Amino acid sequence: MTISAQTLAKLCQFDTPTICNVIEVFEVRPRNVGFMDEHIRACFPEMPPVVGFAATATFRASAAPRSGDVYSAMEEQVRRFGELSGPAVVVFQDLDNPSVGATIGEIMCTSYQTFGSTGLITSGGARDLDQIRRIGYPVFANSVICAHAYCHVPQVHVPVHVGGLAIFPDDLLHADCNGVTTIPREIAAEVADAGDEFVAAEAVVLDTLHREGANYQRFLEARSESKNLMEKLRQKVSRKH
Repeated sequence: MTISAQTLAKLCQFDTPTICNVIEVFEVRPRNVGFMDEHIRACFPEMPPVVGFAATATFRASAAPRSGDVYSAMEEQVRRFGELSGPAVVVFQDLDNPSVGATIGEIMCTSYQTFGSTGLITSGGARDLDQIRRIGYPVFANSVICAHAYCHVPQVHVPVHVGGLAIFPDDLLHADCNGVTTIPREIAAEVADAGDEFVAAEAVVLDTLHREGANYQRFLEARSESKNLMEKLRQKVSRKH
């Protein structure tokens, strides 16, 4: 299923919790699945949301590879960006437990960004944070480690398990300072379109609470109106599925 650049741009306008909330409206998956756990955190919380397609790989740093340059797989990673449905979000599963070396640093992130990647997620460590912040490349990691040890990439473009979530090559991802979620491809365009309506329904309550003279009765009325708008949205999307 093709996902347009316009859809990706619209998804970027919403924070990740809103995307998760809108996905729930479609009732296509249980509410307790589809997103990464608390171990994966934004290294640069101030950066805007990231949307893209998973360019997956495994990583190890505890022992040297049996042969070859430890960075040789990066070339294959970049080459295989072309197999994705859109811009890449690089996703690494660190096979070491606990992590021994940083998965990524300035050179890797600059290389990925140059070839169109919108961000990177790793279950391992990151380093060179000041340099990566300067190039404006969002990174999500489990830790910060100053050295890369024997870093190498055993596998590229394979299913990985990161933050309690199975990620397959070309999965659609959305991430920001709140965490990382997948977006089911079959509803991606509809999620983007429904975002404004969902935000508007929430704003009914928020605007009431922020308004001077807010009281309990007005709060109840706002809650009721918001619920009605949410239900209308839910009925609208259910008619399409």
